[in-house]
Amino acid sequence: MGSSFLITLREGLEASLIVAILLTYLTKTDRKADARYVWWGTAVASLSCLVVGTIIYLALDGLNGKVEMATEGTIALVAAAVLTQMIFWMRKNSQNLSVELRAKVDKSAKTALFTIAFVAVVREGLETVLFLLSAETTSTSGSSVVIGGLIGLVASVVLGRAIFAGGRKVDIKKFFTVTAVLLILFAAGLAGKSVHEYRELIGWENGWLVQSAWTINSGMWSSGTFYDFMKGFFGWHNAAENIRVITYFAFLAPTLYFYLRKPVKSAA
Repeated sequence: MGSSFLITLREGLEASLIVAILLTYLTKTDRKADARYVWWGTAVASLSCLVVGTIIYLALDGLNGKVEMATEGTIALVAAAVLTQMIFWMRKNSQNLSVELRAKVDKSAKTALFTIAFVAVVREGLETVLFLLSAETTSTSGSSVVIGGLIGLVASVVLGRAIFAGGRKVDIKKFFTVTAVLLILFAAGLAGKSVHEYRELIGWENGWLVQSAWTINSGMWSSGTFYDFMKGFFGWHNAAENIRVITYFAFLAPTLYFYLRKPVKSAA
């Protein structure tokens, strides 16, 4: 539940902020009547993502054996890559996002407003579908993924509305930084999960790399609600192979370093 909550909170907030920026600017420029095109674009994008997500989930449901291993490994790998790219893109473009959207609105016809809202929301929505599929494959309960995702989505809409209604009193930069670090940890778990699935797919069962780095047979670190949360969010496993642990930190260390370091300013 924790991973799906954070995913929909983050992605939903990005979509909410984009829609809020468009609606606020239309109001301030005496184009409030055109807001319906933004709402239509948002609604169609949301419905499209729901339909696509359901189709993909039903198509993947019931897979087993090598097909399941290949599918889960590929989904985890693609989700880790897309999630990482999204985090760095948001860090780079968040400062100028409002200015760019307003410039597009100034040059947009009514149908273009629909397109801007649709593209912005459908992009976040399809990313969310991919990430939730990954969260479901790394968690023991699909229902908890759905519940956590719905709670995160509602929270993102409320938070996005509050930010603009309250004059942006929320430190959005700090929020995105904290959630980005947590999502990088989640992506590192996906990278380790991907290696694990591909190892099983090719039948690699011998050698030090596939031996367990540790084995925990009892307690909250081996089973139960806490274990499920750590497994779904951080990729924890009670008998993780050495190659899985190595992959986790090989992904985590450089990604965190490049995200947290201050951008180097070029000389004039």
